[in-house]
Amino acid sequence: MKEIKVGIVGCGGIAGGKHLPGHKSVKGVSIIAACDIDETRAKAFAKEHDIPHVFSDYEELAAMDELDAVSVCTPNNFHAGPTIAALKAGKHAICEKPIAANAIDGQAMVDAQKASGKVLQIGLQSRFRAEARTLRKLYDEGFFGDIYYARAMSVRRRGVPASPSFLSKAIAGGGPLIDIGVHILDVLLWMIGCPKPIEAFGMTATKFGHKENVINPWGKWDPEEFEVEDFAMGTIRFEGGLTVTLETAWASHIENIGGTFFMGDLAGATYEPLQIYLDKKDGMVNYTPKLLKGLPSEFESFHTAVREGLPSPVPAEEVLNIAKIFDALYESARIGRSVPIF
Repeated sequence: MKEIKVGIVGCGGIAGGKHLPGHKSVKGVSIIAACDIDETRAKAFAKEHDIPHVFSDYEELAAMDELDAVSVCTPNNFHAGPTIAALKAGKHAICEKPIAANAIDGQAMVDAQKASGKVLQIGLQSRFRAEARTLRKLYDEGFFGDIYYARAMSVRRRGVPASPSFLSKAIAGGGPLIDIGVHILDVLLWMIGCPKPIEAFGMTATKFGHKENVINPWGKWDPEEFEVEDFAMGTIRFEGGLTVTLETAWASHIENIGGTFFMGDLAGATYEPLQIYLDKKDGMVNYTPKLLKGLPSEFESFHTAVREGLPSPVPAEEVLNIAKIFDALYESARIGRSVPIF
């Protein structure tokens, strides 16, 4: 089995905590290069993890002949550059979520993938869960009928990521909507066939970020540097009549609320906890369906796609719709009315 050699771009927490161990968990994969705009950080990361090649320019990393794939672990607003460079250099790429901080960058990434023919996978791991696969299979079989409404929620009482890279609009692109909303909205839409969005209405608020000394187990921040929302909600309409509501928050005066459900005219379901709701001759019934086997991890699935020439397990083109929705929600919140999605 040929060894797959990977380079990591962005040597922060997501690289050390997720991507590096994720790649190393897959047999026949090695990390041979690390890159960060902060060369001191890149050298420290490489030394800690015994990585032989160090760069401060992702173009130089992507140009390595011996490299097969690139892991993009940069902040949201800097996903496009290294991903496109990797694809243009003939490398496969796995990019941390979201696809990008905006749909323009996301589209450029999709275009680069199509031109290259290489695998581009976006780091949205919820699709690999057995619960999600079970509901998607039932959807594909027509079990739910016409799905007309769905809701996705990820509301924290308090869980503000205090790092400046999360709080800067120029770096992160947004707050909880783009940070945690991407996970719940992506898995919801994937479970019901990736419908096409046509319009969105959004509302955002910053009610905690600008205050001093907010209680927050994840650390303190400078209120003057808090440039993004700490709450966001939206209503999204899709082709075929489906409406979805989305609620996200890093901070609130309510207990943690999370979960996803959708309603069809034949049956409905909740994702967490997994439950099916429908009518039978003897009355209303709810039950937990038999789980399908979950897919291998996102990193194992990525490397399988690379080795076997398979399509991306999380195609960038599907995830691009999430970026379009978020662009529309932020614009709607700014102007106070619904925004079309093209």
